[in-house]
Amino acid sequence: MDIVQFLQRRGGAARTAQLLRAGFPKSALAQGLRNGTLNLLRRGIYTIEGADPGIVAALAANGVLTCVSAVRFYNLWQLQEPGGFQGLGSSRRPEAIHLSCGSGLVRDGVVDHARCSHPGHPYLPVAGLADVLIHALRCRPELESLVIVQSAVSRGLITTDFLKTKLQGNRNGAARAALDLVLPRADSLLEVLAHTHFVRAGLRVRMHVELAGVGEVDCLINECLVVELDGHTHLEPRQVKKDRYRDNASVKGGLLSLHYFYKDVVYRPEEMVNEVLTVLRHREVGHFAPARYAPGWVPPS
Repeated sequence: MDIVQFLQRRGGAARTAQLLRAGFPKSALAQGLRNGTLNLLRRGIYTIEGADPGIVAALAANGVLTCVSAVRFYNLWQLQEPGGFQGLGSSRRPEAIHLSCGSGLVRDGVVDHARCSHPGHPYLPVAGLADVLIHALRCRPELESLVIVQSAVSRGLITTDFLKTKLQGNRNGAARAALDLVLPRADSLLEVLAHTHFVRAGLRVRMHVELAGVGEVDCLINECLVVELDGHTHLEPRQVKKDRYRDNASVKGGLLSLHYFYKDVVYRPEEMVNEVLTVLRHREVGHFAPARYAPGWVPPS
């Protein structure tokens, strides 16, 4: 492996000490600078063209990426992609990068989190998973941090009990409240978000319920309404056909059925919840029981 390949695997930037430990002599570094394959960001930090802006920023600040700026390195869910760094001359102000520097110095465009207290990434300037989640729970809005933590818990990377032991005291009350919303299992960020919205509306919600003749459904609300949360795969013709048959089976079994998509759960949750409440109210007053109010509509069995 040459020095460029080595750096590519590390986001395109590394400190001199890392390169020397990997077996690249100082002469190779000097040669790289001469022929233009390497750039010297500042003394002790080498980069290559196309280096990851976050990695470069972390090394330049003598810190590690954390919170939402580190989520992508652990392949966790996010409600929205964090804003990328803009190049010089950009008309758009760069989004803040989240670092743990521990110096207490104020840096423009940097959110400096508390010192890390757990082992970091093995070779990148990225905080360890536990610190990333703790920082996100303290920093980000509830639903945003909830989705990130749910992803890690669903993959078995960490437990909510462990995180709660690290988030004691009154100042961490909101973080612990978010942890209480984490589900034992969630197959997508839509599930944890929808569950949170429905529970907060006062509804009784069961997730991943196995129904006879239907199979597993995403949500069963008040034991009478099936709610399915459809991702991109549900738009494929074969899946659409399967979903329609499942809807038929649900209705045949005496249940109502609704479907919602990403934009509904993420961007229009109030509309989604209000629609569910409307359907439940219709059911409560008998609008879905025509045989009771119009005898003769259903032939005798």
